[in-house]
Amino acid sequence: MASSFSSSSLLLPFFLIIFSCFIALSSSRRSLINHPSTNLPRSGFRLTLKHVDSGKNLTKIQKIQRGISRGSHRLNRLGAAAVWAVASGPDDTNNIKAPTHGGSGEFLMDLAIGNPPVKYSAIVDTGSDLIWTQCKPCTECFDQPTPIFDPKTSSSYSKVGCSSGLCDALSRSSCNKDKGACGYVYTYGDYSSTRGILAMETFTFDDENSVSGIGFGCGDENKGDGFSQGSGLVGLGRGPLSLISQLKETKFSYCLTSIEDSEASSSLFIGSLASNIVKKAGASLAGEVTKTMSLLRNPNQPSFYYLDLQGITVGSKRLPIEKSTFELAEDGTGGMIIDSGTTITYLEEAAFTALSKEFTSRMSLPVDDSGSTGLDLCFTLPSNAKKIAVPKLVFHFKDADLDLPGENYMVADSSTGVLCLAMGSSNGMSIFGNVQQQNFNVVHDLEKDTVSFVPTECGKL
Repeated sequence: MASSFSSSSLLLPFFLIIFSCFIALSSSRRSLINHPSTNLPRSGFRLTLKHVDSGKNLTKIQKIQRGISRGSHRLNRLGAAAVWAVASGPDDTNNIKAPTHGGSGEFLMDLAIGNPPVKYSAIVDTGSDLIWTQCKPCTECFDQPTPIFDPKTSSSYSKVGCSSGLCDALSRSSCNKDKGACGYVYTYGDYSSTRGILAMETFTFDDENSVSGIGFGCGDENKGDGFSQGSGLVGLGRGPLSLISQLKETKFSYCLTSIEDSEASSSLFIGSLASNIVKKAGASLAGEVTKTMSLLRNPNQPSFYYLDLQGITVGSKRLPIEKSTFELAEDGTGGMIIDSGTTITYLEEAAFTALSKEFTSRMSLPVDDSGSTGLDLCFTLPSNAKKIAVPKLVFHFKDADLDLPGENYMVADSSTGVLCLAMGSSNGMSIFGNVQQQNFNVVHDLEKDTVSFVPTECGKL
C-alpha cells in the first residue's frame, strides 16, 4: 500500500530511524589530570556508525519493535536508577555496592586497541562515561564478534594505579594490591555487569588516528544480556572518563540516516569538524534553520545531557501542561535528557496523555487499538491512502522552538495498515529520543553547554 502524509505544507514519506545506544547513570565525579598523547587531525575526525540490526533479514516494523523493546527496558531501569541516586547519598551506609546503569545498545563504531592494534566494534553511548572491552584471561565473558583483547600481546598496555585521577573518577573502585591496579565494577539494571582492571592503552580510530594513554576498563568478568552485539562500550557522556573528555575535545556530533536507507551510513564527528561538516559537505537542507538550546546539569547524574523543555504544541494548540512537568527537581529527579540511546521520545504521563488527546482530535483516521506495533497511539490507514495530513508538532525549549518534520514523529507500516506516533509515556524522567533526531546533525558543544539541531541530509556526509 503506497501512502504519504503531510504536516502543514510538507509532503513527507514514511520512514523511521531507530538509534538506540547504551544509557548509563553517572560513573564519574572529578576532573582528570591525564593528558593522552594524540596524532589526531586538528579539525577532528569522522567515524561510521552501524546499526546493530543492519544486515539482518528483518522488516522495518520488526526493527522498530526490537528497538522499542530495548528502549522500554532501559526506560524502566532509568526510573529505578533515579530513585537510587536520591536514596543513596554519601552518608547512607545501606546503599548498594555499585551504581545501577542502563543496558543494551543500538549503534556500533569500529576502532582498534593496543600496539599492534587489534580491531573490534563497540557500542557508542552518550549516556555513560567508561570505555571498556573484554580482556583475557576471562573469568566470565560473553560471546563477542571479534577476538577478546589480550593485554600481554600489547606493548602499550599499562595498569592504572589506585592513586591515579582516572581511578578517582570512578564512582566505585577498589584497590587491587596484589596486581597494583585500580579495580572497577559496573552493574546494569538487567543484572548485567562488567568487572575488571582500569588500564591505559593506545586506541586507533578510522585506521589512522591513534591516541595513547586512554583510560579504559579491561573487563575479565562480564555477564548478562545487551553486550553481545559488540565487544565493549565507548562512553561519550559529560564525565571525565568518557572518550570526549579524555581527548580534551569540546565538540562532537552525530548525524543519523533513516533506518530504511540501506546505502548511506550514519556518522559520528569528534572535534571542530562536528560543527562545520554540514556546510563543508553541502548537506544542508534548503530553507531550514539551525536551532540551538542550552543544556542543564544535574549533580546527581552528571553524565547525562539535560534539555530545558517548557512546552509542546500540537497543530496550532499549545498543550495545557504544567511547566513543572519537565523541570529538573532539586533532588535530581525528573527533567528531560536528550539521548542517542532511546529509540522514541518518552514524556511524563500527564504530558503524553494531553498530547495523545489533542493529536487524536486532529487526525481524520480511526484509532487502532490492536497494539500490534508496541506503540501507544496508532491510527488505521485506509487501503487507498496516498496522502495523510498529520498535525504539526513543536517542542518549545528555553532557547528555541524545534518544529519537527513529520517523518521524525510518525511511523507507518503498510503490512499492518497502521500509522503511529513515535512517542510513549514515562514516569520520573522524560527522554528526547533519536527518532526525533533523524536527519539532524546534533552538535554537542561542551564548552558552551549547548546542543544544536542542524537540519541535514545525513546520507551526504
